[in-house]
Amino acid sequence: MEVNATRPKQAVPPVSVTLYYESLCPACRVFISQQLFPTWTMLQDIMTVTLVPYGNAKEVPSANSPFTCQHGEPECRGNLIEACIIHLTGHSALHIIYCMESAADVLKAAQPCLQLYAPSISWSSVDSCVKGDLGYRLMHNNAAMTRALNPAHTHVPWVTFNGEYTEENEDKAMSSLFHLVCQLYKGVKPPACTGAPGQTRQKLLLNTTKSTSDHNIHNVSNNNI
Repeated sequence: MEVNATRPKQAVPPVSVTLYYESLCPACRVFISQQLFPTWTMLQDIMTVTLVPYGNAKEVPSANSPFTCQHGEPECRGNLIEACIIHLTGHSALHIIYCMESAADVLKAAQPCLQLYAPSISWSSVDSCVKGDLGYRLMHNNAAMTRALNPAHTHVPWVTFNGEYTEENEDKAMSSLFHLVCQLYKGVKPPACTGAPGQTRQKLLLNTTKSTSDHNIHNVSNNNI
């Protein structure tokens, strides 16, 4: 599902970034916390983000456990929780997913992160999605989107730009997604793109957003103990 900020109509389309990932994949967690979220925070006017939690999971014909995951059952549950959160929270989803993926324990962070960034959405609604038919349908759709990739994904995180994957763009995204999005945007570059001196500005933002998120999730977690 696409995670967007509300933006005015633009003659030039934003850069479409789609991340295929797994909830407990270490490299995915690093990419979300150190590249995707900081970049989106600064460039959300010229980019859209679509999150597809599934990755190297497999869909199997079993009523008890219709999916198997690379990092076991906890990751399957994490994928399902994140798919439901993305569906239910809309524009707040990326904040919540970042909050979860940058926390020490992704699964335990889910409820306090939801409370912090989407207090109007009850945890019971997420839980109902996870345990019900809606959650299964969301995961099935994510599985279909992942299987439809061309070329087929060989690892995660797998990132496409405007629907296309290249190794060159992936390498650039892993080192500085911020600069790649600025480069790919065909319209007038926003001030963030033209005024950012190298990676220093991005690193400064990363340190700020991460320390803020860690502080907030620590406080929320303590309040729920």
